[in-house]
Amino acid sequence: MGRRSGLEGFLRAAGRAAAAAQRESKRRERMQATQLRQLERHQRMAAAQQMRELRAMEKEEKAAARLAKAEYLQDRQAEADDLNAELKDRLEELEGLLLHTLSVNDTISFDSLRHTDPHPTFKTPKELMPGVAPAPVDVLAPTGLARFWPGAGKRHLAAQTAARDAHQQALEQFQSAEAQKRKRLTDLRTEHEAARALYDADVARRNAEVDAFQQAYNAHEPDAVVAYNDMVLTRSEYPAEGFPQSFKLAYAEESKELVIEYDLPEVSVIPAESDYRYVKTRDAIDAKARKASDIKALYQDIIASITLRTLHEVFEADQADALALVTFNGVVDAHDPTTGQEVRVPVVSVRATKAAFLQLRLDRVEKIPCLRNLGAQVSSRPDELQAIKPIVEFNMVDKRFIAQTDVLSGLESRPNLLELTPGEFEALVSNLFSQMGLDTKLTRSSRDGGVDAVAFDTRPVLGGKVVIQAKRYKDTVGVSAVRDLYGTMLNEGASKGILVCTSGYGTAAFEFAKDKPIELIDGGGLLYLLREHAGLDARIAA
Repeated sequence: MGRRSGLEGFLRAAGRAAAAAQRESKRRERMQATQLRQLERHQRMAAAQQMRELRAMEKEEKAAARLAKAEYLQDRQAEADDLNAELKDRLEELEGLLLHTLSVNDTISFDSLRHTDPHPTFKTPKELMPGVAPAPVDVLAPTGLARFWPGAGKRHLAAQTAARDAHQQALEQFQSAEAQKRKRLTDLRTEHEAARALYDADVARRNAEVDAFQQAYNAHEPDAVVAYNDMVLTRSEYPAEGFPQSFKLAYAEESKELVIEYDLPEVSVIPAESDYRYVKTRDAIDAKARKASDIKALYQDIIASITLRTLHEVFEADQADALALVTFNGVVDAHDPTTGQEVRVPVVSVRATKAAFLQLRLDRVEKIPCLRNLGAQVSSRPDELQAIKPIVEFNMVDKRFIAQTDVLSGLESRPNLLELTPGEFEALVSNLFSQMGLDTKLTRSSRDGGVDAVAFDTRPVLGGKVVIQAKRYKDTVGVSAVRDLYGTMLNEGASKGILVCTSGYGTAAFEFAKDKPIELIDGGGLLYLLREHAGLDARIAA
């Protein structure tokens, strides 16, 4: 081939350079595109990672929120459960009032009232313990070459003298301090002996009082019997809220009767709620109201429990056989919704003999029927403060009773039933029963055949002939009078007999009248009836 011209070579070289430049440009474009794609891919990956992290965070937040909500709901449910547990405990406490006392020995040991702890023995304070005397210090003579130093002997002698002087000074200080310690110790011993003598004298006095108390109680002295039973009832453990545990006591030595006026709890002692329920939709704890019928039934149960419990406690604690009879009056302090005035409403009254009561199996009885079987007056609606007539009104207990308070002050202005003649007293009783709705007729005193008055209850079925005897007595009426009345009833063909007296009845009288159509009205009951039905505020005073 021929040789290329220079122009041709130049053009070819330029073409190659342009092609190379073009290829480089495309290569850079491809690199830029690759880098852009890589950047976009990294951005997409970062965005995706960020999205994943965000979603994970949101998931965690939602999970945490769900967990927090679940925990909150659990806490609110636990709150409702706690309220229900408290309700359950309260109800078990109220329903177990009677059973609680059956596991307790209510007898009070007089030994437990005596003080038996000896006076604390004298202990020497640590700072007054004898010390150790300071020991003398031996100054050793110089040895070796030191003994040959000029003045060594004089220095040794001076050191010995100084040591002896210091020891003597320390010893004198020690002996002075020991003497002060011994004096202080002697003073403390003297003070301790004086305190011990006073303590022993006080213990002897207190124990002598306990001995005298025990002797008086065993002798059935009224003050001692009242004080002993006061301790018995004060020691009785009741729920902390709603139970006043306030009472008054009186004792009749002749009939061995203890009269108790006991303050009962109000109906508000029963929780108004029956249960609690948590409502998620409203985030609220709702209380379900207890049924009125349930409140009434439980309140009646509480009153019956307290009544039987109190009788059990005093009878069980009666270690001196001082109680043959116990009369229990349960009252509720409240306000009359019609007047707003404070009132004391009797809602239960029962008189029980010890012999009959101790036969009861209180762990098995139905409380209300048990009380009614004992002849109790029990309000059918104590929750509405429906009152009953007490068997004996405490504030009308006569002078045969020894009470904690002066319940007889101001009686001088009242008519004294013991100052009436027998005829006047019989007429008074006859008029009383006439006021009570009976057709009553007095009998002639010379030919009454043991009948002071005859009354007729005109009610169909329930009515009939009633024989009434009136005894204006100062002393306790014995069982013979009740037997006589029963015999008269049989002779007269009467359906019921009533014996009214100004005193009281012995245990045998109540036992004989039990399960017979005989009603025994003592002095306190008579005063109540006269006040309620005849408007006569009388008294019985020897």
